[in-house]
Amino acid sequence: MDTTFANISTVIKERRSIKPAHFNGDIIPDERIDQLLELADWAPTHGSTEPWRFIVYTGDGLKKFSADHAELYKQYTSPEKFLKATYDKLIQNGEKVSHVIIAIMQRGNLPKVPVIEEMAAVSAAIQNILLGAEALGIASLWSTGGMIHHDAMKEYLHLRNEDLIMGQIFLGYADEKPSGRRIFPIGSKVKWIR
Repeated sequence: MDTTFANISTVIKERRSIKPAHFNGDIIPDERIDQLLELADWAPTHGSTEPWRFIVYTGDGLKKFSADHAELYKQYTSPEKFLKATYDKLIQNGEKVSHVIIAIMQRGNLPKVPVIEEMAAVSAAIQNILLGAEALGIASLWSTGGMIHHDAMKEYLHLRNEDLIMGQIFLGYADEKPSGRRIFPIGSKVKWIR
C-alpha cells in the first residue's frame, strides 16, 4: 500500500470527536492553530469563492465568548425550556478548551454557485482542520450546539443575513481518546452499477 495513502487513511480512521469536558486544559501553541487554518484554506471551492471565514477565540477571549454564549442562551430561551445545566456547560466550555474556532460560510456574490455548494466547501474546510488536528495529536469537536444556529449568535458575530454559522470547533488536548466504530458496513451504503 502506498505510504502516503496509508498515513492519510490512518488519520481519517483514527479521528474522533472529543467533548470539551474531556479536555485536560493544556494550551495549543497559536502557531499550530495557524497551521490548521492553512489546511482549511485548501478545501475545494466552486468558482474559487473560498467562502470559509473563521473567528478564533483563546485565552480571555474564549472565556468571554463562553460567558456571552451562555447569556445568549439564557436571554433567548423561554423559561420553560431553559436548562441550568446547559447554561453552565456553555460557560464551562471555556475552561478546559484551548481554542474555539467559529466556522462561517460567507455568501459570495456569484449567484450561480448554490448555497449548498458553499456550505459543502466550508464543511470540507472544517474537515481539513479536524484531520490536521488528529495528525498533530490535538483533540477536537465540531459542534452546532447552544446558540450556534440562532439569529442572536449571527448578530453577536456581526454577520449578514445570507451568511451561515457552520459550527464551532473546540480544540485542545485530552488524555484519552474514545474508540470508534461504524455501525453499518460500507457495502450497505454503496450501490455499484457496472
